[in-house]
Amino acid sequence: MLSALSQVCSLNSPFQKDIEDYAAGGCVAIEVWLTKLESYLQARSMDDVRALVDRHQVSFPVASFQGGLLTSQGEERRAHWEHFERRLKLCGQLGIGTLVVACDIATPLSQEVLDRASASLAQAASLSAEHDVRVALEFQRQAAFGNNLQSAAMMVAQAEHSHVGICFDAFHFFNGPSKFADLGYLNGDNLFHVQLCDTAGVPRELATDSDRILPGDGDWALEPIIDHLRSIDYRGHISVEVLNPQLWQVPALQFGEIATSALGLLLQLEDAN
Repeated sequence: MLSALSQVCSLNSPFQKDIEDYAAGGCVAIEVWLTKLESYLQARSMDDVRALVDRHQVSFPVASFQGGLLTSQGEERRAHWEHFERRLKLCGQLGIGTLVVACDIATPLSQEVLDRASASLAQAASLSAEHDVRVALEFQRQAAFGNNLQSAAMMVAQAEHSHVGICFDAFHFFNGPSKFADLGYLNGDNLFHVQLCDTAGVPRELATDSDRILPGDGDWALEPIIDHLRSIDYRGHISVEVLNPQLWQVPALQFGEIATSALGLLLQLEDAN
């Protein structure tokens, strides 16, 4: 397992500053927040991005996130898919191997909607393969369908494509209807990415992204998750992903140091066990 930091943890920091400061704090793998990359490229080139990566000796294994693909229709669908294809091209050019796609299926729910979502996921996988990028479906606790790990695993299996898998986000796992037994649906083939955070003293019904804190600082039992990842020989990245406005005020250099340490401590404790 490899550690990484998501740029969304420092949302107020510019793209280039993230790279410089995270690298200085000991982070060697960064989960790209696509809106930051796109903003940076408005005034810079792909060569500038590559030079930044080379200069600071970091990698971009995964990018987040793309929404609106599964059940949108008409003009809205066309816009989302055009955006998706542009992002796949960006990922392909930068060697970003995995792109997180939100399972944002909304109400009203019907068999027609589910069929559309299934077909769209398979289509997304086929398109991503053309750019040598994988799609990681992130189950969303608020979704009308695909709000838990079991359903996400079923959708991925039905797609029957090697370029679609699961993004496991601890926030949606603990605050949605998933249960620890569902970890059995994860295996070395279908798990593409992991995002960890924590919360403290917040009922799952009331928890929001703003309640996310560093993994290991809160109430969640993260150890069984790490144990299962080891049991399936997961060799991908584990990102720290917090969307907390208070933590956004922490300078990227300082945050990168403490987040890298927090994740490293969690993994080292599991090694000790």
